[in-house]
Amino acid sequence: YKRQIREYSTEALMNTIAFVFQDTHIFAESVYDNIAMHRKVHREDVERAAKAARCHDFILTLPKGYDTKLGDGGHKLSGGEAQKIAIARVFVRPYELIIMDEPSSALDPVAEYELNHSILNAADRQDRTVIFISHRLSTTRFADRILLFANGCLRESGSHDRLMELNGLYAEMFRMQAEKYRRGEEQETA
Repeated sequence: YKRQIREYSTEALMNTIAFVFQDTHIFAESVYDNIAMHRKVHREDVERAAKAARCHDFILTLPKGYDTKLGDGGHKLSGGEAQKIAIARVFVRPYELIIMDEPSSALDPVAEYELNHSILNAADRQDRTVIFISHRLSTTRFADRILLFANGCLRESGSHDRLMELNGLYAEMFRMQAEKYRRGEEQETA
């Protein structure tokens, strides 16, 4: 049974949908508190969420691990590390829908691939729906369904393979981004 969004109270809606934005805020608190967000959460659940967000290993390298204070007066995180902490926040609670707006924009392509794969696997295991909003089409490859918008209108819809077969705007953009990335890689190794 699927309910209409109008049937949810604001509180129920906020407990059902989680957001991860491109710009992440890290609080001047411990890693644990940044992930748990002042909710009563078992340490094991925070660590499980950090593993799903691919940040558990780097957290263990911090001076006090999950007890390391972050932000002002504490340890400074890279942009990619901060994004992973923000992603761990949404995996610590059982949200049904997770909306991610450019969640891996601060990551290199390999880290982006690993993180996106991890997010989708964790979401699948927990029966969650994830919506990725992305300009990096490498992110879209794993999606069950891709919606391509241009000039505010839905232009194409389907799986990555189907959209590549159609050879339309998505396929053209995907090839352009892949070529741009390939040329960048060649320039770095030259």
